[in-house]
Parts: sequence; structure tokens; C-alpha cells
Amino acid sequence: MKKKKAIGTMITIFAVLLGLLWLIPLVWLIGTAFSVPSFHMTLFPTTAFTLDNIKYVWNAVPFGTYYINTLILVVCTFVVQFVTSTMAAYALGVLDFKGSALVFAVIFMQIIIPNDVLITPNFMTLSELKMVNTKIGMMLPFYGSALAIFLLRQHFKSIPRALADAARIDGATTWQTIWRVYMPCAKPAYLSFAVISVSYHWNNYLWPLIVTNSPANRTLTVGLAIFAKSKEANMQWANVCAAAFIIIIPLLLAFFVAQKQFMSSFVSAGIKE
Repeated sequence: MKKKKAIGTMITIFAVLLGLLWLIPLVWLIGTAFSVPSFHMTLFPTTAFTLDNIKYVWNAVPFGTYYINTLILVVCTFVVQFVTSTMAAYALGVLDFKGSALVFAVIFMQIIIPNDVLITPNFMTLSELKMVNTKIGMMLPFYGSALAIFLLRQHFKSIPRALADAARIDGATTWQTIWRVYMPCAKPAYLSFAVISVSYHWNNYLWPLIVTNSPANRTLTVGLAIFAKSKEANMQWANVCAAAFIIIIPLLLAFFVAQKQFMSSFVSAGIKE
């Protein structure tokens, strides 16, 4: 018993040390963002606290426009994924039709294919459709999500058919059955995918960089990369860190406010019933 307790204590200490190690880059970024600009890099700030870097970066770069573009990209993409993935998961997990296993296998294989591999064909398709440098062009390749379909299908299959049959007996339509029976039961899967989708599209850099060429459609990550190489950065780490802090602060606040829901959704989504 004592041996198990000692092992548990050692694992806890190791986890805490590992967590502190992962926090070092974040601590350095925040400390540098709110310190007086300097050409010397230190782990902890050695100068006075200041907001001048944040003000300078916000005025030097149109981050307001970048924020609006990023929010439109993240929210609209997730809303469409929510609808399309729910319908596809219901068809593959609940309905019985010939070829459903083959369709699911094809969708499942798409999880293995990295999105970066599809950049060239996606760009060529958007070029043919005259949708390059548009917000819809950025979102269109992500309107369907194989990962979301997989998560939701597994949850829908675990829901007893008796619940859906009872709803139909009470006069519920197919849409009402999905909305009132299947979707509430699959809440952990929706939360898990929401975290993945929002964080991915908020931090996505390569695809928005390729498909946009004007400030009116650029996202935060592209704006940060351009700012870091521009003369406005003044070759100062403090200004670059301030710009990075402006980008990550919404995700940090969302995590600290709802971290319990995030963790419980991932745990629940990973449990097979």
C-alpha cells in the first residue's frame, strides 16, 4: 500500500514538473510582451511593466480587421460542420442502407490524410471557382469534417434505439428525433470537437496564407507572421510577443474559464459505452 502511494506521489511530482516545463514559453512570452523593449532575451522580465507594446502593436497592425476575419472563419466553419457532421453521423450510425460501411471507411481514411496534402488541389479548385482571396474560399474545404463524423457516429450508435422509437411513437419527425434525442446524448462529442475545430482554425496559418493576399481577408496568424517580418516590429522581441499575446489571449481565457467542461468532454468522448 505504501509502495503504491509512493509511486503515485512520484507520478504527481513528475506531472507537476512537466507542466511547469511546458509553461516556460508562455511565461516568457507574457513577461516579454509587457516589458520595455530590449535586444537582450531573458526568461523573466528585468524591466518595468508597461502596456506600450500592446498599444503600439494594435495601432501598427489592423488587428481589429484580423480579429473579425478570424472570428468569422472560426464560427461559420464550426456552424456548418455542426450541421453537416450531425446529418452524416446520423445517416451512418442510425440508418441502415447498402454501402454504409464503405462510405464510413472512406470518411475514416480521410482522418489519416493531413490537410496540408490537400492544399494544392483545394487551391486549384478555388481558383477555378474564382473564390481565391475570399472568406468563403478559406472556409469551404473545411465544411465537412471526418473527425466530427467519426466522433458523432460512435456516440449515436451507443444511444439505445428505444429512445428514438419512443420519440417517433409520440409523433416526432426525423429532425425532431435528432434534435431532442441524439444531439443531447452526444453533447461530450460536440464539446470535444468544438475545442478541436475552434483551436485548429484559430491557429491555422498555412492555408489562410496561401488563399488570401489582402489585409481585408487575412487572419490573425497571417497578420502576426507579416508583422514579425515588417519594419513596424523594430526587431524587438517585446513587440512580436505583444502581437502573439493579442492572438492567444481569447483561447487562454476560454480555457481557464471552461477548463472543467473541456476536460470532462474529452474524457467522456473517449469512453466507449
